[in-house]
Amino acid sequence: MTDTPTTKENQSKTDNITPSIPNEQRKGNRNNDRKRNRRGDSKSERDSEWQERVVQIRRVSKTVKGGKKMSFRAIIVVGNEKGQVGVGVGKAGDVIGAVRKGVSDGKKNLVRVPLTPNNSIPTLSKGRDGAANVLIRPAAPGTGVIAGGSIRTVLELAGIKNVLAKRLGSKTPLNNARAAMVALSQLRTHKSTSRERGISLEQLYS
Repeated sequence: MTDTPTTKENQSKTDNITPSIPNEQRKGNRNNDRKRNRRGDSKSERDSEWQERVVQIRRVSKTVKGGKKMSFRAIIVVGNEKGQVGVGVGKAGDVIGAVRKGVSDGKKNLVRVPLTPNNSIPTLSKGRDGAANVLIRPAAPGTGVIAGGSIRTVLELAGIKNVLAKRLGSKTPLNNARAAMVALSQLRTHKSTSRERGISLEQLYS
């Protein structure tokens, strides 16, 4: 049987309607791609603020039933040089994996450091971790970071530019870095101290 004129007209109408649906889907896909790009840009901006430094990479072993299992341990310091710093440790079968784990661990254990207008610390502070003791003292502008080892890395990534630090006791990089983190976490500004004690700044200085 031959197609009637009405069926031909209906077919032509449907042919004209169907292409409009993919166009709407394309628009939706474009909007989704734009949102994804915005999210990706924001993540990259956040990641660009952080700096990572490798303090130590060692080859360690674990004795198991079949023998020794070799792996790598990385000590990483993460900071944004704006008053936030963290120390992380990562272990993996390769160096890249250990560094990646150390960075993620450091971002989970961040400490906020109160900085003075001269990029120093407000008061003297002491930190202890294991057999490592660290003494951190504020310094005048232009002094620089007088410290060594992993303590220097922690102070630099925290954004401190004028400070005196002394390592007492153990020379282990991980214990010294953690002791420096303990000392930085104990820092408080004069305003917060006066607020906690319920007195004014004049009474605090007198």
